[in-house]
Amino acid sequence: MVDAIRNAPWLTFFPDNYLWSFNAAMEMSLARAGGSDPGEVDRVIRALEGDTGDNMRWYAEWKAMGDQVLAIAGKAESEGRALSASAAYKRASNYYFAAERFYFPKDEESSATYRQVVECFRRATDLDPRVRVEHVDIAYEGSSLPAFFVPAPGAAEHPAPVVIFMNGFDGNKEMNWYLATEELLARGISVLALDSPGVGEAIRFRDIPLRHDYEVAASAALDWLESRSDVDSDRIGVMALSLGGYYAARSASMEHRLKACVSWGAIWDYHRIWRERIEAAFAKQLPVPGAHLVWSTGTTSTDEALGVLEGFRLDGVIQQMRCPFLLVHGEDDQQVPVADAHAMFEACGSEDKTIRVFSNEEGGAQHCHIDNLSIAVPFITDWLASKLGGSVSGRA
Repeated sequence: MVDAIRNAPWLTFFPDNYLWSFNAAMEMSLARAGGSDPGEVDRVIRALEGDTGDNMRWYAEWKAMGDQVLAIAGKAESEGRALSASAAYKRASNYYFAAERFYFPKDEESSATYRQVVECFRRATDLDPRVRVEHVDIAYEGSSLPAFFVPAPGAAEHPAPVVIFMNGFDGNKEMNWYLATEELLARGISVLALDSPGVGEAIRFRDIPLRHDYEVAASAALDWLESRSDVDSDRIGVMALSLGGYYAARSASMEHRLKACVSWGAIWDYHRIWRERIEAAFAKQLPVPGAHLVWSTGTTSTDEALGVLEGFRLDGVIQQMRCPFLLVHGEDDQQVPVADAHAMFEACGSEDKTIRVFSNEEGGAQHCHIDNLSIAVPFITDWLASKLGGSVSGRA
């Protein structure tokens, strides 16, 4: 049984279940960039009342909403209304992802649902003439990491800075579109959104598990970017959220071709975080079911998974970072204590480093600021533009 929510009055959807409330709030928040519609999210939440904690009911209701919105997208496309179809395909993609996140053990049905995540998002981007999205594969240790690349306006004529945008423990590259991709493009920064090891398609379809030495994935992405004529290879940064706060910081500490780093949420000692969760019989605040840990690490038990997490500590690593560093965290983050953010920031070896802790009073105090993305995302993307040479004003 997941702990009831402690001090977060904004999380009122399922007050006795943090996991469900956090994910419902996230679905609501993604409406700001077209990942959902508040009315559709509200209908799912209402349908789930009385079934809190039944993850297969969660799956069924979110999948049903995905199916409903997919039908809307297909009808709009058949009638030649490309932009309307694109918007609906994006929402369908995200609802299928919301459904599949809680589905364990993974099987053929969950895989089929996740393929809808990928296919709907690709169809959405193909139908939108306002942006050019390239769906690509990044060579990686005899396999490849799925990604999409979006060049900033004018990058073909004037090579642009780029942000390698990774998600976290349980996110995916498609979610990154709704979180900050459009804001980065508006500031003249191209985006490479990556399903890194243990994440998204990489774990589901290519059996690439989570690993602690994340600079291997970052180096692969850098090699790919440096081959492009529309990329300014001297202005490549990295950003990632949640557990990605570790991915980004580890990558920038070990791979000095990166010129800026944003940890969107602190991760100081991920082994300790999960040890405490396991010792509490998974009663602490979780972003996804506890089974995700064993599955994403490619192991067979929690003990074995904890062994993989031994390397997920930044002490002794982040001291080696040299590029500008931004760490953002929430004052009332119920998954990772704010004390970890201060420890991580103090240890960082960069001379140019900034920490921003969002408070309950202003909003953005929850994990990865899911309670107020509209205050946190502009702060993050403005900082990246100032360090990589983008445009805070939006003008070229």
